[in-house]
Amino acid sequence: MTSEMTAADPMVGIVMGSASDQPKMEAAGFMLDRFGIPHESNVISAHRTPDQAAEYAKLAEERGLEVIIAAAGMAAHLAGVMAAHTVLPVIGVPMAGGALNGVDSLYATVQMPAGVPVATVAINGSANAAVLAVQIMAVSRPELREKLRMFKKELGQGLKI
Repeated sequence: MTSEMTAADPMVGIVMGSASDQPKMEAAGFMLDRFGIPHESNVISAHRTPDQAAEYAKLAEERGLEVIIAAAGMAAHLAGVMAAHTVLPVIGVPMAGGALNGVDSLYATVQMPAGVPVATVAINGSANAAVLAVQIMAVSRPELREKLRMFKKELGQGLKI
């Protein structure tokens, strides 16, 4: 991993199980833009397009992605499918909806088997998923760590997200 970021190639992949999740996932893109992290966004269903989901995860590293953010509601298997097919960090965003208003997707996202971890943020927590992705990437990028320090200072001064 280099410390140079290029604007052309996405470094974070944002995937969601349904196009209806897009409005709630916009905060992830906004946060990644704030930190200058190139990203892409795709609708890929673990249930309706399982081959596409597996292929996306398998090729993610080769394509230069470093982190995958996966959002899904109800059955919420998208993050787990991604994690099963890649060695990259996967951050799950459980989405509100259905009879349990997101609690079911939270449980489905956080209850992964040993060896297939998915970092999980709050229900509809796409902004935090993006910040966590930046923190993961900042391990080897001092310039991102500095941006995170400034961001945390701004939060302390009342920055609203």
